Amino acid sequence: MREILLLDNGSRRPQSTLALRDLAARLAARLRQPVQPVSLAHSDLISADKLAGQPAITLETRLLDRLRQGVQRFLVIPLFFGPSGALTEAIPALAARLRADAGPLDVRLAAPLCPLPQGEPRLTAILLDRIATAARETQFQPRRLVLVDHGSPRPEVNAARRWVAADLRSRLAAGIQVEEAAMERRAGPQYDFNGELLLEVLRRLARADSQGPVFVAPLFLFAGRHAGPGGDLDEIAGAVKVEYPALRIALTGLVGDHPALLDILASRYQETLEAGA
Repeated sequence: MREILLLDNGSRRPQSTLALRDLAARLAARLRQPVQPVSLAHSDLISADKLAGQPAITLETRLLDRLRQGVQRFLVIPLFFGPSGALTEAIPALAARLRADAGPLDVRLAAPLCPLPQGEPRLTAILLDRIATAARETQFQPRRLVLVDHGSPRPEVNAARRWVAADLRSRLAAGIQVEEAAMERRAGPQYDFNGELLLEVLRRLARADSQGPVFVAPLFLFAGRHAGPGGDLDEIAGAVKVEYPALRIALTGLVGDHPALLDILASRYQETLEAGA
């Protein structure tokens, strides 16, 4: 039996760690076995008094603690949309270092949320549901949509966003314009695969039509520095509305608290088992 770890990248914002814990508890109920929430980094800097007195745990800390207790086999389910460096480089390097220092260690890593080339239609379905909910709540008719992610220095991570955007285009009503944007990107033409920044896309759409509504669908799991109340998404939308007061911007909900995410995570767990974990 492997210990199951649900892994996110980590955030310094308490609400992100609390959301990870809630998701891990729901996944544990779905799988009918314990699931430990862990972060790659950052979350251990949060004061425990902001986390109901329970400090956040990083992946390295959990692996070390359990190795000392004789547990050597782990299955990590990553909360990453694509194959980021955390999955392809950081975790294998960490496992190799711990193996050299502490002895036998077997870490199996499940596929990301949107593995390519097959993609993940259920992820698109979550976004479609979030868009429909925002349309009902705002009474706006969705005609322009911006799918925004964090941005990445790796084109294979960006490819996951592009797959989702293409799937959205194929499943939304004809005539709905689907744009893509990143929250941040590195300078230089070698990173042009990220496309435009969100601020640039919203300004361009506002210049074309300063009154028609724009839906912004974040490809983010939890509230943190970028997403959630008071995050960068809110600030960017507010800044554009100062420039274009008649523009209507609707931010859709996040992916992490959608109930259908459990279906994807349970599938990643089962796929890893069937692959010989």
